[in-house]
Amino acid sequence: MSLEQKSSNVVWHHGQVSRENRESMNGHKGAVLWFTGLSGSGKSTLSHAVEAKLHELGAHTYVLDGDNVRHGLCGDLGFSDVARRENIRRIGEVSKLFVEAGVVVLTAFISPFREDRAVVRGLHQEHDFIEVHCAASLAACENRDVKGLYKRARQGEIKDFTGISSPYESPEDPEVYVNTGELSLDDSVEVVLSYLKKAGVIS
Repeated sequence: MSLEQKSSNVVWHHGQVSRENRESMNGHKGAVLWFTGLSGSGKSTLSHAVEAKLHELGAHTYVLDGDNVRHGLCGDLGFSDVARRENIRRIGEVSKLFVEAGVVVLTAFISPFREDRAVVRGLHQEHDFIEVHCAASLAACENRDVKGLYKRARQGEIKDFTGISSPYESPEDPEVYVNTGELSLDDSVEVVLSYLKKAGVIS
């Protein structure tokens, strides 16, 4: 991957409507819920279920889903370590824009490397970045294997597959730990919502 050098003529323009203005109108704070976990751990399912509950509460939300983003914004990226890092960098920047808009943005990406997640955390103000570890064992994820990806990875059809031929580095101290390998979806949603209320993101 090679990118052109950033122009030195780019200047940040400050608008007239502040983040505080937007949050006041929305009735809640902006934040990014960064769901991370192995393929099949329930990231997408949980993030969409949490969004549905937040929507019922009147919150302004949006889910950035790993597969969906690769159809457009990150459609030019593969799955090498370098490409994965660029994928997460782009999502980090997009999520920052959503937070500035006063939106609760939920991201569902494997994001396997701690260093990359730390870089995204560094883009955000303190308490804006909420890491949600969807914790399910490799065995549990393989047993689900809804997309048949683990089977193909075991057969050598998919290279650089997280958990099989590429590592996954679990969060060491996530804001939210959800045992998606054992908890029901409803209970998992409640774990996340309880944190958001405690953190003052929603009332």
